[in-house]
Amino acid sequence: MELTVHDLDPGILQISLSGRLDVNGTQQIDLKFTALTATRKAQILVDLANVTFIASLGIRTLISNAKAQKARGGRMVLYQPTDQVEQVLRATGIDTIIPIAHEMEAARALLGTA
Repeated sequence: MELTVHDLDPGILQISLSGRLDVNGTQQIDLKFTALTATRKAQILVDLANVTFIASLGIRTLISNAKAQKARGGRMVLYQPTDQVEQVLRATGIDTIIPIAHEMEAARALLGTA
C-alpha cells in the first residue's frame, strides 16, 4: 500500500492511496494516515482511484479518522473509488458517514471549498 500527499488547493489536502487496503496494507499506512487526517482541522480528499481492494480494517481506518476530522470541524471526502471498492463502501454504509465523489467539482462542494 502506498500513500502520497499533496496540497490540492489552499485548504484541501489530497491523500492518494494505491494498492490493497487489506490488513497488511492498512497496517502500512495507518499511522501516517491518522497523523494526516485526525490531528488537525483540514479539508481532506482521499483519492481511492488506485485502491484495488478494501477490507474491514481499511474501512475502520477511514471511518475513525473521518469522525476525528469532523470533531475538529474539518471534512473528508472519498474520491473516485473503483467500482469494486465503491460497492463495498456502499454495502457497508460508509457513504452515509463519508461522502463519495467522482468529479472534482462535486468533491470541492462536499468539502465546502467550491
